[in-house]
Amino acid sequence: MFSWFSSSESLRFGKELAEFVLHELSGSAAKGEAKFTAKAEKALVRADQRVRDFKARERLNVYKKAKLANAFLWTLRDSGCSAEYADQLTEWLSLRL
Repeated sequence: MFSWFSSSESLRFGKELAEFVLHELSGSAAKGEAKFTAKAEKALVRADQRVRDFKARERLNVYKKAKLANAFLWTLRDSGCSAEYADQLTEWLSLRL
């Protein structure tokens, strides 16, 4: 019963995934819209693979998915990502969970 609320692994992964996305996209925003878009697509493909791997080894329920998405969102926002772009990335992640 209590394992249903054990979300430490989901929180860790949410923060790790946000840091990965930020690292992959760092510096590319200044290069222009076309290059940023191309780099963002590649980064999201790699991030999608990480999400699939995590889902394969962790059993996620609604609570754990929400905690993961919230950790992802706030790590992005706290790192200086615009609120609009952080919301878009979090929606992208939520659809994959």
